[in-house]
This record gives sequence, structure tokens and C-alpha cells, in this order.
Amino acid sequence: MVTYLLKKSYQRKTLKEVNFKDLWGDKGVFTTMRILGNPIKILFFKNHIKNLIKSLKVYKLDRVNIEKDILKIIKLNIDKTKSYNHLLRVAINKKIISISLRDRKTSKLKFNLKLINHKRVDPELKNLKYKLILKYLTKMDNTTSDVALCFQKKILESGTSNIIFIKENQVYSPSKNIYRGVTYNFFKKKLGKIINKEILVNSLTDYDEILLIGSGKTVTSVKTIKEIKWKRKGLKHYKILSNFYKKEILKCPVYR
Repeated sequence: MVTYLLKKSYQRKTLKEVNFKDLWGDKGVFTTMRILGNPIKILFFKNHIKNLIKSLKVYKLDRVNIEKDILKIIKLNIDKTKSYNHLLRVAINKKIISISLRDRKTSKLKFNLKLINHKRVDPELKNLKYKLILKYLTKMDNTTSDVALCFQKKILESGTSNIIFIKENQVYSPSKNIYRGVTYNFFKKKLGKIINKEILVNSLTDYDEILLIGSGKTVTSVKTIKEIKWKRKGLKHYKILSNFYKKEILKCPVYR
């Protein structure tokens, strides 16, 4: 069960607080950031805000001072006396900016992916059309499971994260119909190369490791995909990426 530390909504025009709306299903966009520690750090903060503004422009939902207003609302709701281990979500539609803070749970090594037939609307953008995905996720323990979205027998992304696949020390990612998130782009720079190709469900037995990467899942190693009897063959790249991620947390500037 998700535990919220905070849930608030504000009118875009006036920044007046209104009754909370999560905005799922609306025409709009969102981003989810990892907030941790005290002094407080928000991992990849500038990149998350940059991507959020970019998506707002694509949907023609941006306006003068929108970035300034988003930053103001975040600052208003961050308590610098607290120590955080949370996920900070900012969601925006035509009229409302919503912000929430929920507990971040650590994924376990005994982790299963459930295959479902679904492709997100405008998958290259982090939009709010997530209602079907949330129907599955709300019934799962997110420390031990997630859904993998499949379309035309190809794996795309998980309900929460990007997915990368390891075969013979090469790193692969689906080539289209996915949103390449901030964490994905961080690892792409660290690894030097991620090979983009169609990942067929019936080819998964060829892969040694399957990893979820994102703000919430950080780096999660998939142990099984029960429907096709896939099992991981090792943890080599999970350890490599986890080490990159831990070092980045140490380097991350304190939120001011």
C-alpha cells in the first residue's frame, strides 16, 4: 500500500491551493523524482524539470512563468528539517499543478515481471494516460513485481520504468514506442552505448539479465518472467549499474 507524506493541488492561474487531484487520465504530463536524505537531494532534478517543460510544450500546455511556478510549488512543499526517502511527483494539466510525496520502497532481488498487452498513448512522452497500467500496479507489491508492456509481441517498457536487456555483455533497449527517461539517459552516458532494437517476447531466453531503471525502481534486477519461464542468469550488470547509481547520489548537489 502506498503511503503519502503529502498530496496538494494548485490552480495554475493563481497558484491558489485547491482540493487534491492526482490527474491520472487527463490530458497532461508528469515527472517523478527521487528525493532523499538530509541535507536533501533530488536526483537529476534539473533534467526532470527540463523534460517536464519540454513535454508541456509538445502538448501546448506551457505558458509564461510555468517553470518558475513549478519550482515555487516544489520549494513550498519541501520541508528542509525532514529526512526523505520518497518519490516526488509533479503532474500538470491545463488548469492544475499537483504535487505529491510518497514512500519509496526498495525492490527485492526476488522480482517478477508480468507481461500485459498494452502500449501507452504517445509513448515517447511522460503523459497522464496511465489508468489501465495503474489497475495492475495497485494490485501488486511493487517491491517484488511490475508489469511489462507488450505490443505486437514486442516488449516496450514496464509500468514504472525503462527496461534494458543484457546479452553477452551487450546492453539492449527497445527501439521505439517508449519514453526514454532521465535515469535511462544517465546510464546511456555511463555505459557509452545502449543498442536499440526490437525486443521480441519469444527472444527473451537469449538474454542473461533484464533490468528496470527509473526514479522509483532505481536499478532493479528481474529474477523471473513466469509466463514464459524466463530466469536471470546472473547479476553482473545489475551490480555495475547499481555502483554507478550510488556514486551519482554522492555527487548529487544538495537541494537549495
